Amino acid sequence: MSASRGIAHLVCGRRSKWVVLAVWIIVLVAVSPLAQKLNDAEKNDAASWLPGKAESTQVLNLQKSFVPESAPAVVVYARTGGLTQADTAKITKDAAAVRAMTAHGIVGSRLIGPQFNRPQNPVAAQFIVPVVTDESGWTSLSDAVKEIRASTGESSSGLQVHITGPGGFAADSNEAFAGIDGTLLFSALGVVVVILLITYRSLSLLLLPVLSVVGALFTAEAAIYLLARHAGLVVNAQSAGILTVLVFGAGTDYALLLVARYREELRRHEDRHEAMALALHRAGPAVIASAATVALSMLCLLAAEMNSTSGLGPVAAVGVVVALLAMVTLFPALLVIFGRWVFWPVVPHVGTPEPTRTGLWSRIGDRVSRRPRTVWVTTVAVLGALAFGLFSLDASGLAQADSFTDTPDSVVGQHIQVKYFPAGGGQPLVIIADQGAASRVKSALGAVKGVVPGTVGTPPGVPPVKNGKVYLEATLSDPPDSDAARTAVDQARTTLHAIPGADAEVGGGAAVIKDTSEASGHDDVLLIPLILVVVLLILGALLRAVIAPLVLIGTVVLSFAAALGVSALAFKHVFDYAGEDTSFPLFVFVFLVALGIDYNIFLMTRIREESALHGTRDGVRIGLAATGGVITSAGLVLAGTFAVLGTLPVVGFAEIGFAVAFGVLLDTFVVRSVLVSAITLDLGDRVWWPSRPASAPTGTAPRAPREDVTVEPR
Repeated sequence: MSASRGIAHLVCGRRSKWVVLAVWIIVLVAVSPLAQKLNDAEKNDAASWLPGKAESTQVLNLQKSFVPESAPAVVVYARTGGLTQADTAKITKDAAAVRAMTAHGIVGSRLIGPQFNRPQNPVAAQFIVPVVTDESGWTSLSDAVKEIRASTGESSSGLQVHITGPGGFAADSNEAFAGIDGTLLFSALGVVVVILLITYRSLSLLLLPVLSVVGALFTAEAAIYLLARHAGLVVNAQSAGILTVLVFGAGTDYALLLVARYREELRRHEDRHEAMALALHRAGPAVIASAATVALSMLCLLAAEMNSTSGLGPVAAVGVVVALLAMVTLFPALLVIFGRWVFWPVVPHVGTPEPTRTGLWSRIGDRVSRRPRTVWVTTVAVLGALAFGLFSLDASGLAQADSFTDTPDSVVGQHIQVKYFPAGGGQPLVIIADQGAASRVKSALGAVKGVVPGTVGTPPGVPPVKNGKVYLEATLSDPPDSDAARTAVDQARTTLHAIPGADAEVGGGAAVIKDTSEASGHDDVLLIPLILVVVLLILGALLRAVIAPLVLIGTVVLSFAAALGVSALAFKHVFDYAGEDTSFPLFVFVFLVALGIDYNIFLMTRIREESALHGTRDGVRIGLAATGGVITSAGLVLAGTFAVLGTLPVVGFAEIGFAVAFGVLLDTFVVRSVLVSAITLDLGDRVWWPSRPASAPTGTAPRAPREDVTVEPR
């Protein structure tokens, strides 16, 4: 018995299966309370999202010595026909009420305003109030905005009242993410249940992978909570939400592959324990390689400049590793414990025929094998044409007003604010410089194009000087997420950096947006090649070949380009989105390449195994027929779970969900089944260069050609 067979028997042995189950029950009882605390460990403050080395982030850290980190809430009023005396009285009264507030982080004593858009016959007014945030970031702002709104509610006479600015947008973001964990959990669970029910047509069988995946998710959440509390791991709402989708998608994929192989072995072996041991032995390398590909690809994100991206890496890697452990220990033990009847009503008995005998994928394999070169050249041409949609991609970032799929109160308020007041109000530039150069810095900053004249200074309630540093703010005339604002940031930095001895640094809203965009571009250039190299090395080690990994990498990259092209066209012409988030290309690449390569791993490892017995040509046809159904089901599960992200009213998540779901379906039904199979058939044995297809696993007799595939004489 080989070592790997021995390990497989430890998981599903007659006695050891009960030990495995008992260990998992103990683990789940212990970790469930910790998993529920993950939300408490989330950090949604600015530092957990921004590029760590950027100038704006450095300013944010220095700013804390002057004033606690805050997100100003801008309360705007407007009446089309002009504000009445009653309106003016109400605005003054509201400002006084908010100025007296201290609860929920509201710093009423630093309120600015009220300001009117013009001295005579004003149409609009606003006042700005800082709201102190803690590590929970936007989640701590909801109560503050609710408190302000309760004191400034819209009057019955038609006066418009809205809360915008960073505080208003943060509160609306928090509302959009409210219940995200539960929404994603139950939505993903629903998708998995439906697809497993269609795949297995067995209520009893679908419960086991669902229980195993849920157990994996709780365990992963508990592990991440402990790492966040005691090892400095940064978790935010983004990474916590993606964790749920990733564990469900990857865990169910592994379960589907294992069940398919287990069912094959049950038709060859009377003892279900032996059948499971062989299934684990034969499918295990593909599952482990798949998980390793995803986990290592995610860990590559640690090299990102964006803290939100680098933090996602270890969170996702932990989730995938825990999902792997659950699916190769708990899930096999449960299958063996419940016995063959769990497959009811289609129970696999020894000698019963394989269901793929006349299946769709067997017929597709036959057709592809007739003219493989024509098939793959045509497929490449079609995918290349779809990739031309990339010219419509605009991943320069989304304006705050364009970041929601609906129109929340903060967006309405921003439209009014931009119409009547300097668009940068509430999100000023923040400059910290040496005290001795204060006057020169102030004078130079006031001359920068885009800075509203007379707005340079220290806001009320903030100490102007501390520890030899001076604190200044300046209001921009353009929205902080506009190209004009980015140009103003560049000019301010160039001007102030040139002042001798000033040691000036420029941050604030517009600077943060600019630095975030640049850091995301840097991460794309660095991480995409790095991940490709990692995936290529894993494929090379698994397949012991050079040509096959290059083929697989090339097909997945082409699939990624086509998916991105189609998505860009859909976002522009179907969904009417204003553009794509700066992190969109990288996240889609990571998920499509790291997860999409799974299906090629499942297919090519089976083709290599069958090629050792029947030759590469027939190995492709047998491997495609054997894995086609399970990989299709796995693709549907993964696509469905990522599509769940589209249920969130946040454009960035909706875009990632759509692109990954479409890309996975494209990879499942076209790239893996048609393109990879056709190229492998065309290359023949050369695809395994410099090695040859591996012989049958040690300790197993060569299997005769299966009845569902006709093997032609060679």
